[in-house]
Amino acid sequence: MIDHLSVAVRDMARSRTFYDAVMAALGHARLMNEENEVFVSSGYGIAGSHEPGFWIGADSVPRPDAATEVLAPMGQHIAFAAGTRAQVDAFHAAGLAAGGQDNGAPGLRPHYHDNYYAGFLIDPDGHHVEAVCHTPD
Repeated sequence: MIDHLSVAVRDMARSRTFYDAVMAALGHARLMNEENEVFVSSGYGIAGSHEPGFWIGADSVPRPDAATEVLAPMGQHIAFAAGTRAQVDAFHAAGLAAGGQDNGAPGLRPHYHDNYYAGFLIDPDGHHVEAVCHTPD
């Protein structure tokens, strides 16, 4: 149903470092960078493809209220599919190493279902990001 999703970030360099790391752990890569006088963004997708499904972006046009402007509401939740539990573990470790905050170590969450294995992070802009595997290993 969804073709792609974008989230706003405050610091592109910091966010690229974070998402480059966590996406690589899931077999994804940064596929595109867009930079012009209006915005700066990066798109991520399956490594080797040409179809980014997840984007991060920041306005590059200065605004009078830029000091108080909030680009993204805190607490947005994005769950990325992982093919294996090992990928969930790698996602979580890569995110911590790239400046993310722990929001739930990798493990089973049987209150969702018997094979719900997920790891949770908070990205540099406060977005709640998760990697989840639904199959047993």
